[in-house]
Amino acid sequence: MPGITEEQVLGALRKVMDPELNKDLVTLKMIKDVQVQDSKVAFTIELTTPACPLKEQIKESAEAAVLALEGVKSVDITMGAQVPQDTKIKDLSIKNIIAIGSGKGGVGKSTIAVNLAVALAQSGAKVGLMDADIYGPNVPTMMGVDALPPTKDGKIQTAEAYGVKVMSIGFMVAPGQPLIWRGPMLHSAIKQFLQDVDWGELDYLIVDLPPGTGDVQLSLVQTVPLSGGVVVTMPQRVSFDDAARAVSMFKKMDVPILGVVENMSYLNLEDGTVMRIFGEGGGQDLARTAVAPLLAEIPIDEKIRAGGDQGNPVVVADPESPGAQAMRRLAESVASRMSMEIRK
Repeated sequence: MPGITEEQVLGALRKVMDPELNKDLVTLKMIKDVQVQDSKVAFTIELTTPACPLKEQIKESAEAAVLALEGVKSVDITMGAQVPQDTKIKDLSIKNIIAIGSGKGGVGKSTIAVNLAVALAQSGAKVGLMDADIYGPNVPTMMGVDALPPTKDGKIQTAEAYGVKVMSIGFMVAPGQPLIWRGPMLHSAIKQFLQDVDWGELDYLIVDLPPGTGDVQLSLVQTVPLSGGVVVTMPQRVSFDDAARAVSMFKKMDVPILGVVENMSYLNLEDGTVMRIFGEGGGQDLARTAVAPLLAEIPIDEKIRAGGDQGNPVVVADPESPGAQAMRRLAESVASRMSMEIRK
């Protein structure tokens, strides 16, 4: 009986679909380095993000498809990832820039941005976090960093924590001092943050936008070549009305809306029931308005608050807690949506 050929292996893998991109793995050029030795087959599946939520499903489907070939007794699959480049981003070693926005303050936008960045880094991605919130630059506190290292070769060096490179407007002012900047000053600072900071190579740069939709926010969105936006809201109607303006801002600036996050969505009680303290439905309603998915419902969790205050994000401090698990699911959803958007 003739041996197994590489073409037979690829033929079998042409029947395995990426469930989100709706194309087969071979057409998507995800199959690399196919090796056949007698009855043994080995190859690499190169995903579009290390945070792929369907990683195991894809691997199992590929293994089953190749094992179904007559004569194949074992399959060794290596899982890799290569995040696609957003072609709008020029002259930067950053593949995707994702903005986290909200229509108003107080909805936990910075908490979402911090845990999203750290969860993406935990998955194996190269991640940066830019704090552009002039009204409350809380990222240094939440990430447990208070200063930047010295400049090197004329480049501003980022702080680093939990595998994430961090830059914040908060590093530019003394603690407790107000930051009173007009649009042009912020525009100049953000431009410097992109061009004069040594980010290295990044798969994702997460940008924590200022809350609201005024001139400062519009100037910022015009300055940064955004690959996608995520809008943070709360369940109640008032929050929906404010967040809808953030949706409109992204759409006006032609920024793809990756989805909506409903923060402080519910409280898990000790008896196993759920209390919807702030009402319900706001996230779903906003997602329909944005014509985008509801990416996650983040619970009210004391450990999330404590992690932010202590500079130890919940996805690190208590990775098995409900809040941390919700944040990891959010990271997977954002990465998946970004991959789908880039491949359109």
